[in-house]
Formats: sequence, structure tokens, C-alpha cells
Amino acid sequence: MRLMMVLLLAFAPPALARECPVPADHSARISALLEQVREADTAQEAQPITNAMWELWSQAPDEAAQAVLDRGMAKRAGFDLLGAIADFDRLIAYCPTYAEGYNQRAFARFIRGDYPQALADLDRAIDLNPRHVAAMAGRALTLMGLGQVEEGQAALRAALALHPWLPERRMLIDPGEDL
Repeated sequence: MRLMMVLLLAFAPPALARECPVPADHSARISALLEQVREADTAQEAQPITNAMWELWSQAPDEAAQAVLDRGMAKRAGFDLLGAIADFDRLIAYCPTYAEGYNQRAFARFIRGDYPQALADLDRAIDLNPRHVAAMAGRALTLMGLGQVEEGQAALRAALALHPWLPERRMLIDPGEDL
């Protein structure tokens, strides 16, 4: 029994602190970046600006949360979607006001085809960070995946109004075309 406890402690993931710090407020910097991206003349010119947004969104509130976020994103990239979702569940339980935890869990759920759960996560991420254009674009694609094409197109147009160079712009249907 004692050996079992030692092994469990040795191989357990690092413990999270009791309380997650408040996530940093990057709203002013994101606003400035969104202004810059709207002034970009090409997608290539917009890419470093978008990368700067991702750097801000993916800054977890503390080192423990960052480790869980990074591990979940690595699992998602390796298509260990259930493992990624478990990590994002853990991150959200620890940092319930950190929008990126919800956004990343939504992405893993979207890949799995679990659109209703992805949509709930995206709605929460956007509630926490209303100018998270990647979550807004993800929400648009999720709505379209649910067959709610008109609502998805409206959501995509709202995201593109903030960031006209999002890759999802290719999913936009001309208003004159049948949905």
C-alpha cells in the first residue's frame, strides 16, 4: 500500500495551487492589434499581428495553468482529443475565468464533432473575452456544423468585421447565394 502511494505521487501531474490568479487584462493590447490587423493589406501582413494576439490569449494566469494549457494543446495537436479535453477540464476547473481554457476545449470538441458542447464552450469564452476573434470564428464554424448556416454566417461576418484576414473568411457565403 505504501509503495502504491509513493508511485501515485511520483507519477501524478503537478498539483495546481488552491486558487487561480485573475487572468491578465489584455483588452487594450488586443484592441490595438485588431486595429492594426484591419489596416493590413494582405493576409501575410496580418499574420504576425494575429500571432501576437495568440501570444496574449495563450498566456495562462500562472505557471501551473500554463503547463496544463500547453499539455492539453500538445495532446490536441497529437489527436489525443480525450486527453486534451481532460486537461482543459482541469484548467477550467482551476481557472474558470480564463477564456482560452474554454476556447481550446471547444476546439478539441469541434474536431470530435461534438458541436453542441463546443458551442457552449465558445459562448463562455466569448462571454469572458468578447473580442476573441478566433473563438468568434470557431463559433461561426460550429453553428454551420450544427446546420445553423445563417446564424453561422452572421457570426462569421461579426468576426471578420474585427479581423478581416481570419482564415475562416473563405467560409463566407456571398449574401446573394442560397444558404
